[in-house]
Amino acid sequence: MLSVGLDWSGTNGTLAWLWLALVASGLYHGVNPGMGWPLAVSAGLMERSPRALLGALGALSVGHLLATLLVLLPFALLLVLAEWQRPIQLGASLLVVGFGIFRLVYPRHARVLVRIPPTQLGLWSFAVALAHGAALMLVPIYLGLCQAIDVDAGHEAASVLMKTSLGVALLVSIVHVAAMVTAGGCLAWLVYRYLGLKFVSRSWFNLDAVWAVSLVLVGGAALAFNLVS
Repeated sequence: MLSVGLDWSGTNGTLAWLWLALVASGLYHGVNPGMGWPLAVSAGLMERSPRALLGALGALSVGHLLATLLVLLPFALLLVLAEWQRPIQLGASLLVVGFGIFRLVYPRHARVLVRIPPTQLGLWSFAVALAHGAALMLVPIYLGLCQAIDVDAGHEAASVLMKTSLGVALLVSIVHVAAMVTAGGCLAWLVYRYLGLKFVSRSWFNLDAVWAVSLVLVGGAALAFNLVS
């Protein structure tokens, strides 16, 4: 039978850190105003309804979830080629580092983001997660989790590996988005109920450099782990 990531025997430390990193990245994305929680506050205040705030958070979550799946699923399909797993992991780590460096050198936002109407929060969240590398940041964590999965010798067929990889990709996306919407939703609710619009205007600070550096750090850590393992 296939042993999927929640049985941590033998790989306790690695799996624990990977799942913690996944949740931490979700919380980090959630508190980042660039991922959209102030837009949920604005929706609630404009319509004077908590339901509008919750609906906006739902749309943001769906967009972010779809973006993460769009990025992770190609890697899930690539992992069917088990003999190429290490080169895929190294290439993915370099890709994350390269994108982080690109964001440091060219911090401007894609023009397409400006053209998306504020009413289309799901589409906006999807585009932002791709343009800012939020979904890409999950790739090294996802590949590490896949590496920790044990497959019996009798079940090494490509179809089994594909189902495993796709299942883990879906689980990674759901856990990440759940952490993100929890953090962002709590902030949005506090601002909507207690802190008001002044806090929103003051909290919309520029995190572009911090975001780009975090991409480089995540990719670099994954690269170092793959080189020494």
